[in-house]
Amino acid sequence: MRYGTALREEVRSPGTTPLIGIYDMYSASVVARHYDGFFVSGFGFAASHYGLPDIGFIAWPDMVAFVERLRLAFPSHHLLVDIDDGYVDPEVACHVVQRLERIGASGIILEDQKRPRRCGHADGKQVLPLEEYLEKLNLVLESRRDLVVVARTDATEESDILRRAEALAETDADVVLVDGVRSVEWIKRIRRVVGDKPLLFNQIAGGKSPRLSLSELADLECQVAIYSTPCLFAAHAAIDSALTDLKQSDGRLPEFVPAEGIGVQRSTELLEKNISRHHPAPEPMAVTA
Repeated sequence: MRYGTALREEVRSPGTTPLIGIYDMYSASVVARHYDGFFVSGFGFAASHYGLPDIGFIAWPDMVAFVERLRLAFPSHHLLVDIDDGYVDPEVACHVVQRLERIGASGIILEDQKRPRRCGHADGKQVLPLEEYLEKLNLVLESRRDLVVVARTDATEESDILRRAEALAETDADVVLVDGVRSVEWIKRIRRVVGDKPLLFNQIAGGKSPRLSLSELADLECQVAIYSTPCLFAAHAAIDSALTDLKQSDGRLPEFVPAEGIGVQRSTELLEKNISRHHPAPEPMAVTA
C-alpha cells in the first residue's frame, strides 16, 4: 500500500482532514474508533515515553519503533509523524525518513527550529537560517519515495513568518505548516503567500492558536488540521479525577456499571482488534527508480 499517496489524496479532497494526536498504543486504539488519521505528536511522545517536556529529548530509534508498532496494529490509518528538527543532522533526518517510509508511515513533519528546541506553542523558539533549513528539507525530499512531507516553520517575527512560508511553498514539500499562528487574520495572510500549496493548522489546548472548527478551517483553505494533545490531556484529567475519588473512598473502587463503565471486558475487546493476524496484509509499496 502506498501510504503517502493515500494521505496525499485525502489532503487534496474537499474539506479539512483531521489527524488526531496519539501518545501510546492504547490512546491510538481509542482514536481508531472515531477517526481514520493519526498524528504522532512529539509533545505526546516525549511525555508518555520519557515523562519529559517537548524540548528535544526524543531519540529517533524510539520514535521509529513506536511507529512500527502503530502500523502493525493499524494497517489502514493515515499516520503523520512529527520528527521535530530531523534529530539535528541532515543525514540523520534522511535516514529516519527512509526508515519511517519503509515501515509504513504516511508522512512526516520537519521543522526549522535549532537547538534547544521548544514545543511550537511555547515561548523562546529559535530558528535556523532559512538557507540551512532549506538544504536539510531538500535532502529529505530527495530521500523520500512516496512519503508526504510537511515543511514547518516556527518563525515568530512577522516578516520572517511570511518570508519563510513563501519559501517553503516553493519547494517540493507537500504541505506547509506555520506553527503557533495567533489569529484567523494571520492564517489568511499565510494562505495568500503560499498560493495553492496545501496548508496545515495545528491547534493545542492552552496554545497560541485560536480554537477553530473543521468547517471554519475549510473556509480558510486549511487542508489539514492536527490535534496534538486532546488524548493526552484528557487522560491526565481522567486519571487525576479517578485517583482522587479512589483516595477519598478509602481505596474502594466505584460501583461498576457494565453498560457505562470501562472494565476488563471492554478494554480487552478494544485491544483484541489490534492483533496483527486479524488484519489483511498490506500490499507491498511499489519501488520507484
